[in-house]
Amino acid sequence: MKILAAMAAGAALLATVAAADVPDLQGREIVVVTENAYPPLQFLDAEGNAIGWEYDAMAEIAKRLNATIKYENTSWDAMIPAVSEGQYDMGMTGITIRDDRKEMVDFSDSYMTSQMVMLVRGDEERFSDAASFAADPDLLMAAQPGTTPFYVGVYEVLDGNEANPRIKLFETFGAGVEALRNGDVDLVLTDGTAGNGYVSSSNGALKIVGEPLGTEDFGFIFPKGSDLVGPMNAAIAAMREDGTLDTLNVKWFLDYKMGE
Repeated sequence: MKILAAMAAGAALLATVAAADVPDLQGREIVVVTENAYPPLQFLDAEGNAIGWEYDAMAEIAKRLNATIKYENTSWDAMIPAVSEGQYDMGMTGITIRDDRKEMVDFSDSYMTSQMVMLVRGDEERFSDAASFAADPDLLMAAQPGTTPFYVGVYEVLDGNEANPRIKLFETFGAGVEALRNGDVDLVLTDGTAGNGYVSSSNGALKIVGEPLGTEDFGFIFPKGSDLVGPMNAAIAAMREDGTLDTLNVKWFLDYKMGE
């Protein structure tokens, strides 16, 4: 009993210290831009409501920082340039932390780590990994230009030619998945987070094949020099310390079923 009491006291102390390290933004409004096309991180449900892991995380961050969140929507290809130009205070849509992007925007610390996987139709038997996909010239891949899946597809699956006609470009990730379902393409590369979400809600229509193609860290983006990076990092650290991030992972990647 003494050990359990000591553990509980230690956990309470850590939570208190973490809370003390999170600054008070005194009701400051933060304009967040997102895509609403990357389930389960952020997407529209059947009623058109914007929901997802990142929305829940931002609500918790706003509460801890004493801030107000205002959301705007834009396409993926416009998001990083718009945040870089200061049109929005920050952006979120499962954005991989990469050195080339750091030249345009500042990143928060990573709030999630995922792996790139191969999402295919549930009855796919023509290929089972990256090598067998690349070997069949009739097979097509969906991707959004400028995204991590696009570059992984070009350089780790195919021949390094960014104009390869086997890569079919779509404006949103969801449109690429719909093309996969319809048989217009044969492969969608995505992080394991979103891929597992699609598979679990597809009733066998989709599956993941092969080994993961790499690991990526997700972060929020800000205009260069933003004073919000420090407070956001403090809130993320506190949420990791007290188990809030793990709770969100269980809710959105294990419990939530899309379409229900």
